[in-house]
Amino acid sequence: MRLVEHFIGSGSAGGGERRGDVYDPSSGRIQAQVVLGTAAVLEQAVAAARAAQPRWAATNPQRRARVLFRFKELIEREMEPLARLIASEHGKVVADAKGDIQRGLEVIEFCCGIPHVLKGEYTEGAGPGIDVYSMRQPIGIGAGITPFNFPAMIPMWMCGPALATGNAFILKPSERDPSVPVRLAELFLEAGLPEGVFQVVHGDKEMVDAILDHPAINAVSFVGSSDIAQYVYSRGVAAGKRVQAMGGAKNHGIVMPDADMDQVVRDLCGGAFGSAGERCMALPVAVPVGEETAERLREALIPAIRALRVGVSTDPDAHYGPVVNAAHKSRVENWIQTAVDEGAELVVDGRGLTLQGHEDGFFVGPTLLDRVTTDMTSYREEIFGPVLQIVRAPDFETALRLPSEHQYGNGVALFTRNGHAAREFAQRVNVGMVGINVPIPVPVAYHSFGGWKRSGFGDHNQHGVEGVRFWTRVKTVTQRWPDGAADLPRGSEDGGPSRLADAFVIPTMN
Repeated sequence: MRLVEHFIGSGSAGGGERRGDVYDPSSGRIQAQVVLGTAAVLEQAVAAARAAQPRWAATNPQRRARVLFRFKELIEREMEPLARLIASEHGKVVADAKGDIQRGLEVIEFCCGIPHVLKGEYTEGAGPGIDVYSMRQPIGIGAGITPFNFPAMIPMWMCGPALATGNAFILKPSERDPSVPVRLAELFLEAGLPEGVFQVVHGDKEMVDAILDHPAINAVSFVGSSDIAQYVYSRGVAAGKRVQAMGGAKNHGIVMPDADMDQVVRDLCGGAFGSAGERCMALPVAVPVGEETAERLREALIPAIRALRVGVSTDPDAHYGPVVNAAHKSRVENWIQTAVDEGAELVVDGRGLTLQGHEDGFFVGPTLLDRVTTDMTSYREEIFGPVLQIVRAPDFETALRLPSEHQYGNGVALFTRNGHAAREFAQRVNVGMVGINVPIPVPVAYHSFGGWKRSGFGDHNQHGVEGVRFWTRVKTVTQRWPDGAADLPRGSEDGGPSRLADAFVIPTMN
């Protein structure tokens, strides 16, 4: 059976007797095992990073950018096999897996411009003969702890700005789909990144705690559930680290009476059910404003949802594939039952879905729940599956309060043709990322990604200029040069320069 090992220094490394199973979600069968590392394995990676990082930091930004350019070319060359590898371990369809890779590459593209982004500030004449300037320097060694749902994109979101700014980076990916992160390490090495600058260690909570506690790791970036994000943030900060920890979400799609209903239905189906709903920027809550809007939305959603095709990850006609494993399938189906027990109306039931020839696959059909209320736990918590809930709001103010008062504040969307309503909503809603007629408002790579409330812990968002700030520290220099020719060095007896200025004169070539 295939074994997925750590990538330390220049290649694969063992370490750790424990193993984790890696499934093929479409078949339900174990396809590989991943080595689960220990603190001793992390120590090896840290030692390699310590040896490599100073020289990488001393490499000028333009040369670091050239490595990223080459890495981008290699990823584009390997797009098809990488996407199929993601699909085989995660379960998302190949087209969705290519989107996973492409969104990560967009951050790498932004980081190729790091020479410009790293330019500091300068003030001439801040005082009599005094100039002040600032520079951004790398924090040293950083670590990323990434979830299963985007095994290419999120590692690239983290490592792109970390590497571009001169840091060494240690990645601890999800043990559920670990193969693509290792392949990223191999491609970085092929692109010319020095050994030890990008490494991959596998593990579970034991490895996470070792990262959070290690004194040589100065910054940690995390994406996962909110409870774990809060744990990572608290323990990391207590250990003196800089931490950004992105948590869960319950994103709302507010549907105004004047919205383009055909577009809303398409966007909700894609936002709620794409990638089997396993993404923190999914759109699992629809909030129609007014009963008439709610009835029109429901009537239009039912046939659209029933027309969705669920298939194996390699099915080119499938809208989405299986969820990641059997435990998660059971969790999603239990949330559906919880909603029903709490009084929600089950309009479309996706439980019990099987595909011929893939009866053991981890499939959950698209599910629609109506008349969900804010006191239901299925509304308050993140389901993270192909489930869309309708929460009816009588008016705009009520609809605005729903995402604003929810414990999560990752993303929100408003569907309307009314510019005033859109502007009012964007200004007032208590959520970190807002889409106006955009169902999944993930910012482009040169802006930053981050939610509010329990969706994000820490002061810095991911990628964009915020990512550069997270992975660097500002050093400010205040300088004054004394005046006085008498203090300048004199010429030497062997004909050296008689004035300091003469040392900088370009000699005439005869």
